[in-house]
Amino acid sequence: MEKSTEMTHAPEKRSARACIPIYLKGLAMGAADAVPGVSGGTIAFISGIYEELLRTIRSFNGGAIRLLAGLELTAFWRHVNGTFLAVLLAGIGTSILIFSRLILHGLAHYPVLIWSFFFGLVIASAVVIGRKIPRWKMKVLLSGGTGIVLGYYITVAVPAQTPTNPGFVFLSGMIAICAMILPGISGSFILVLLSKYEYIFTAIREFDLFIIAVFGSGCAVGLLSFSHLLNWTLKRFHNATMAGLTGLMIGSLNKIWPWKQVVETYTSSSGKIKPLVEQNLLPGDYLSVTGHDPHLTVAIFLAVAGFGLVWCIERLSSDKLMDKLKEGAPRSR
Repeated sequence: MEKSTEMTHAPEKRSARACIPIYLKGLAMGAADAVPGVSGGTIAFISGIYEELLRTIRSFNGGAIRLLAGLELTAFWRHVNGTFLAVLLAGIGTSILIFSRLILHGLAHYPVLIWSFFFGLVIASAVVIGRKIPRWKMKVLLSGGTGIVLGYYITVAVPAQTPTNPGFVFLSGMIAICAMILPGISGSFILVLLSKYEYIFTAIREFDLFIIAVFGSGCAVGLLSFSHLLNWTLKRFHNATMAGLTGLMIGSLNKIWPWKQVVETYTSSSGKIKPLVEQNLLPGDYLSVTGHDPHLTVAIFLAVAGFGLVWCIERLSSDKLMDKLKEGAPRSR
């Protein structure tokens, strides 16, 4: 009887030595995914594993289910490129675990500076994605405008604290993971929009296995369902989709404005007082209203540094793409 296999490219057998570069690339992807505005998908593209990653995700299909249902575990592992995926996820997980501690420490002690850096990252991401649209026709402009309105509405309508029930955490994972695999879009930025960035990173830092499992399950479902829909949308309506994503990031800059005043607070289940409603302030008003130094010069420097980081990553990505196109082009005699 023939074994069911639907993978177009059979995954190669990898030695332990060959797994080291994949783990290191996972570390780089995890570091990118931990920061709003930097895309793990872009890092995957630059490091040369993006196509294999997409093939691996698509391999979770009917053939994989039949192999698993028939308890053909070795064949299933080969079918889904299990070694590659396990090593890559181990690298991503290690990196996110390390960076979650650093970022949460920064947000607790230097919020203005950290959010200034994030602000520069997101502005650069919006510019980079907008530049991928060759022609801004009316429907593309309309999509971009809708994205701006929607992005701003989300920042106004979504409070600083959203539900912490398993359903919302699961949904957050489903949405964020789709952005994490797209070059140029940051999954962490989606978590910021949903007011779940610090919550998820705190769960990771404190090894809250229940929250991590719920969020991870949402990521898995989102990856296997929404990612296919997103891929179809990008193929059919590329320019309009990219314009909508660009507008969404521009409109939601209100959410990550560095200088904020806490208007309303709430007490968490652990007894900590946390912000519920926040109001943006101009740097000049920040000192008089809050009594804290706005650190304007350093904040501007960090925002520019964040912008430059994304811009450099995008240039590396573009150079990589040009090299691939040159390799694939027929040589003139």
